[in-house]
This record gives sequence, C-alpha cells and structure tokens, in this order.
Amino acid sequence: MDREVKLRTDRCCVASCYGASQTAASTIRYEGSSRRFEGSGLAALDKETGKVMLVQVADCQTYVKTLHQMHIHNPYLVLIPDTFLSASDAALAPSGKRAVSTSLLVEYIREEFPGVQIEPVGRRYWNDAGGLEFVLQLCVEDDERAGTILAVSSKYYAMSAVCALFKYAESRLNTRFAAASLRIRYIPVDGTMMIDPDTARNLELVGNMTHKKSIHSLFGVLNHTYTPMASRLLRINILSPLTVQGSIEARLDVVEELINKEDLFTYVRDALKTLNKMDFDKLIAALASSEAKVTTSARPASQRVLQVLNLRNVVKNLPVLRKALEGSQSQLLQIVYHVLALPKVVLVGGLAAVNARVYAVKANCNRLLDVARETYKENIGDIYQLNRTLSEEHDLPLSLVYQETGFVFALKKNELEGELPKGFVNVSLKKGRWMFSSMELKKMNARMKDALDETLILSDKIVQDLIAEIVADIGALYKASEAVALVDMLWSFAHASIIRPEFTGTLAIKSGRHPVLEIVQSAGTLVPNDVYCDDSSAFQMVQGPNTYLRQVGLLTVMALCGCFVPVEYASFRIHDFLLSRLSNDDDLEKSLSTFASEMASCAMILGLASPKSLVLGVGIAHAIAEALIALKVRAYILTAIMLQRSRSSTNNFGMSFQYKIVDGAAEDFNHYGLQLAKLADLPSDVLVEAKRVADILTDLQTKHEESSEGYRIATRRKALLRLRTQLVQAYEHSALPDQDLLEYIGRFQTDIAKAFLHG
Repeated sequence: MDREVKLRTDRCCVASCYGASQTAASTIRYEGSSRRFEGSGLAALDKETGKVMLVQVADCQTYVKTLHQMHIHNPYLVLIPDTFLSASDAALAPSGKRAVSTSLLVEYIREEFPGVQIEPVGRRYWNDAGGLEFVLQLCVEDDERAGTILAVSSKYYAMSAVCALFKYAESRLNTRFAAASLRIRYIPVDGTMMIDPDTARNLELVGNMTHKKSIHSLFGVLNHTYTPMASRLLRINILSPLTVQGSIEARLDVVEELINKEDLFTYVRDALKTLNKMDFDKLIAALASSEAKVTTSARPASQRVLQVLNLRNVVKNLPVLRKALEGSQSQLLQIVYHVLALPKVVLVGGLAAVNARVYAVKANCNRLLDVARETYKENIGDIYQLNRTLSEEHDLPLSLVYQETGFVFALKKNELEGELPKGFVNVSLKKGRWMFSSMELKKMNARMKDALDETLILSDKIVQDLIAEIVADIGALYKASEAVALVDMLWSFAHASIIRPEFTGTLAIKSGRHPVLEIVQSAGTLVPNDVYCDDSSAFQMVQGPNTYLRQVGLLTVMALCGCFVPVEYASFRIHDFLLSRLSNDDDLEKSLSTFASEMASCAMILGLASPKSLVLGVGIAHAIAEALIALKVRAYILTAIMLQRSRSSTNNFGMSFQYKIVDGAAEDFNHYGLQLAKLADLPSDVLVEAKRVADILTDLQTKHEESSEGYRIATRRKALLRLRTQLVQAYEHSALPDQDLLEYIGRFQTDIAKAFLHG
C-alpha cells in the first residue's frame, strides 16, 4: 500500500461527523429497503488527535444507544446517507434516490444535536469493503492492530461508516494521513454502562443544566487533570463507565495507592505539572497528517519545525513521569511505567535542545542550511548595528521591537522632545511608545526575511526525514499518550477521593453525600443519607425530593469509573444500563407535553430495562411500575412519588420535606394530596369530608390485606427472598471473624420467624 494515503470523501451507510472542540467523528446506521431497523454503526474521527473509534450496536426504535455513543464523542458534524432524507429535504441532499419520509434517526439526531451540521453522503459510498481497506491502510502498527482488524472485519455497519467518513475527509476536509498513523479502535459496548442522553443531562454528568459554563457537574467536580488527553478521557468515562469488575478494581487499586503513598501522589503530581496543557495526541496527529513533500513555502515549514520542537518538549518530560512511577505496586501503574520507555529515535532524533525554530536542526546536517542560517544571523547583526548608529547620530535611546513584518524602532513618548528627525517613516503612537521605521531598516528586514524563509525551507527537508522516523514508531507515541492520560485521570480521582467502594451485587450506601452539592453548599450543611437495595427490595418508592435519586445515580457512576466516593461505606452492583425519568418539565423543543414526555421515557425504560439495570424515576405511573415488576427483570428501581416544591412568596404553596431517608412511609404523606389541598385553601368542609373518606378507605385496605391469603404468601416470599440474599452476601463477601459471622447469621433465624408469625 502507498506510504501516504490521500483521504477522499464521499458518503457511507449512515455517517455522522462530530467531536469535542475541533474533533470530528462519524456515526452510521443502516436501514434496509423495507425500512426495518437492522443495526447501527458509528465511526468517530478526531482528526486533531488521530483517534478513530468504531462502534456497532443493535438498537431499539428510539435509537437511544446510537445517540448515547454520539454524545460520548460530542459531534460537530454528522454524515448520513442521502437516502435517509425525504424529497422535502432535497435541497440538502445530492441527486439520487429519495426516501418517502426522512429517517427517524435523522429526526432524533436533529433533536439531540440542534446546533450540529448534518451532511448527506451518497449511499454508494457506504461500503464495508472500502471501510476495511481504510482500516488496513491507516491503523497504526502496534500490538492492538491485529485484534482491531479481527474485531471490525465482520462489522458491516461500522465499516460502512468508516468508508464514508474517510472519503469525506479526503474530498471535503482536504486531509491526508500517513499509512499506519491513526489509532483505530473497535469499542465493544458490552464493557461499558449505557446512560441515555436525557439521564446524562438530568444527572448533570458533564454539564450544568442551569449554567452551561458552570463547573457544578460531576465532570467539573472530578476534573483535576493537567493534560487535555486526560480531560477527554474523563468525559468519556463519565458518560460510559466500565462494567468489567476486574478493570474497575485495577483503577481503584491505583487510586488507593496514590492516596496511601503521599510521596507517590506528590511525585506524580509534579511530573504531570511538567506536561500541563500539553496535548500529546494533537501533536502526534499533526505530524502524521502533514504533507509528505518538501515545501517551497516558509509558513508550513515553520509550523512543522515548531510541531517537532513541541513534541520533543513533551517527550523529554515523559521520563520524569516514568521515574515518579518507579516502585509502584498496582498493576496499572507498572504497565504505564513500561509503556513510557519510548524508542530512542523519539527521544533524540536530529534536534538540539533549543526553542528557536531557526536553530532547531543541529549544525553540520546540511551545508546550505548552515550558510542560510549564518546569513540570517548576519542580517540580525546588521539591524542591531543600524539601531546603535542611529541612536548615536540623533542622540536618542532607540530600541528595536520585532513584529510579524520585521523589526521597527521604538521610543518612549517622554523620551522624545519635539519631532522625530527626518528619514523616519510610518510613525505611530502605541501604548505610550512611538513606533517607526526607515527605508534602510525596511531593506534590511526584507533581506532578513529572505534568509529566514530559506532557513526554514531547508530545515523542513531534514524535519520531514525526522517525521518519517517518528511516524515509523508512532504506535509507541500513541501508547505513551494513552498512558499519560490514564495516570492523569486516576491522579485526579485520588485528588477527589474519600472511601473506596466495593462491588458485592448489593446497593448499600452508608452516609452517602451528593458529590456535586457537597461542593456547592457550605461545609456541614449537606445531610448524608443511606441507601439499601437488593434482590428482595429491588423496587423502592421514595417519598421526597428527587435529589436522593440523583445522588444514587452519581455515586454509582463514580464507582464504576474507578473513583472513590463521598460516603462512610459503599457497596455497588455493576449495572449495564442507567435509565431515568427525572424531569417533569415540558419538552418544548420536541413539542412534548409533560405526559407525553413521561410516556416516551417510560417506553424507553420498559424496552431497555434488564436484570442488571439501575432505574431512577420520578412520578412513574402505577401501571408502568407494575409492568416493570411483572417483567421480572430484577432491575434496581428507585422512584420518587413526590417532588419537593419550593415555597412561593405569592401563595405560600409548598410542603416541607425531611432530608433524612428512613424506612417506611412518612406519616405526613399517608394522604399527601390532602396536605396539598389544605395548602391550596380549599373549603374546610370539603377537607373534612375528604379526610373521612380517605380514613375509611385506608382501614378497608388494611383489613383486606391482613385477612388476605395472598398478602400472607407475599410477605413470606419476601422474607425468604431477603434471607436468601443475606445468606449469599454473607457467604461471598463477609469479612467478619467466624464467631461474629455465626452471631450475625443467627439473627436471620429470629427475623424469618417474626416474618412468618406476622404473615
């Protein structure tokens, strides 16, 4: 295959380009001629960092999984097949077949990403064979290449997206990548937790709902990273936490070691500071995508020299981080330590340790370059000599200021009495200084500029040869960048950490605190709360504000990312989905009423809920709750049946809520509708009659339950299920001494006897 691949772009299956800041990506989905949903594939390209992420999922009718993956990569451009657009969208699409109606996926993309450009691509360019050819050509040569190629070779939809994406990059983005220069990775969705976009927004995972620039989000709380690579990695992890316990525990081991070893924590922090704001990914990608030919223009030559110098500055600091990790015990840090041992060509190359681009290449590498550089140096000397001569001639303390067009003379305003001597031109007053030039200085600037351009162009040929050597080892650079990002993110976790979570299959939190509100509110004002949920109490109704539900969701996300959590103790279950219905607001952008929005959210929950899901809901209808229970999915479901209302100065309409969660129904909420009616100033006789009827109905229901055989059977079954859960937990996770464990299990007998007696 060609050493350099000029990327061309047309279209592909369903591609969408997106990316954070200056990144690009493409997402695809395919609909057959019968318009039945078959699958969804995404190819996300960040051309500034050289990352290409491939995903293929089996999705539902709302495309929630596809939209979730798009949110992870923060799209700025979305590519779709032109056949996904109807005749009414003909102005957007190239000539070709039109669908009877615009694809539902396109409508969802428009709703989810209102400010993102959507571009149609000809259906013929969505070709899986062409996509695989691009992968074979561009995938970096490293130890993951073979696995990546094997994983994607059978992914029709993802490969179709790849083909359209890179053909688009060629024709429209005018971008060219060197062969074997991109980090192309297939991301299996079964190793991460799926969080639907609405849940991510409502939990404020990566952004504040009220103030977009506010740091009061989970991302803002956890982001103490030094490098842009780590910041991007943190965002991706928050939106798609891990679900492989071994991987989570490995991260927790690192965080624990950083917390327990103060010296290690400090050394790693100081090493990361040397890389502060350095974007290793972007430097590597810029070199990989630069044109492989000797240029006759000084500007791109100057940029390339600067890129290599910046890369060298990053690489020379990597040994500092590697030294900081020396002697670490956790497996991940040991792996990073070995990854940071880069090839010698990357560390040395042909550059001297200087910052000036003119002197970036060592002397004696090229005779013509040495001559051009000497000429440049002499021209600079002549200009300074001219400055000294004119200063003496006119008895003025002239100084030189370098601007983009060359040098100019400068003189403080108070240093000039009267007018400037004749011979000076282009006089202007800027920030209290006179700036001016002369015809002789202009001529010297022109000669200096010619020498500078020649120096940079001659340097570029040597730099190009060095880049070729770097690209040959680009896999090691990408690995090093990933290693730095991981260490930076885990150090950030250690900076924000409190207590290590456990994973026992039971959701049990003691004195848990809302991680974002804890930062916002004054110290000591946030009341901690407990959570307990197992197979015997999988569906729980919470009477009170939904902040409690949000807290559960945020703590779960933190734990699955590999971060410690603000609790006294925490045990979590590993969930494959985090689903919610946490907002009662009308969705004006989607023209949905509160009821319609609730039904849409509940339909998604019913369609996606599995035995390992975590479902958080506000005001979930009784029928929906029964349906979830009837499905026997054994998901953990917490639903709030009453939202906290703030007091209004106009009508004083509100209710006070307790902040501490306790078992059982609150007495004030036995008939909370009556409480609200009283606050609404309904007539007293109406309230009295309503209370009388409510009490009668409550008594009838209680007597019916107590005399019902079904009620007694249900009570006993629940007691047996709880006993089973407790025994399994004790067997698999107890760390108690034998005698204490026997006493603990002995209490189970008393509890089960009471349950059967009352049941």
